[in-house]
Amino acid sequence: MKLPEFEEVQGPVLMLNMLKFKDREHYFKTYLPAFRKVTEELGINGVKLRLACNVEANIIAPENEAWEVILLVEYPSAKAFKTIAESDVYQDIANSHRLAATAELNLYMTTPFEL
Repeated sequence: MKLPEFEEVQGPVLMLNMLKFKDREHYFKTYLPAFRKVTEELGINGVKLRLACNVEANIIAPENEAWEVILLVEYPSAKAFKTIAESDVYQDIANSHRLAATAELNLYMTTPFEL
């Protein structure tokens, strides 16, 4: 997977994952442990699951946007995310599990700001 350049994004990033599943159990029991193994093998520390939620209802959203789960994952930097996603290690260890488990995925890179 080739991603755009993210050099202009500074500091930690929060990746908003909006998921629909083919196999929810496979995602949590196989993909997530494989993903952790990838971060360990690449020596990337500081990737943290910050929020995991079931979507209970669409309040202000198109009816066809029936997401099942939302995850918010913190990465130490945009570069760390890109390194993981583009690595052969990710492709070899984790990506096939993600593809087997997810029916649909929207992924947004976000940065925190103070109010």
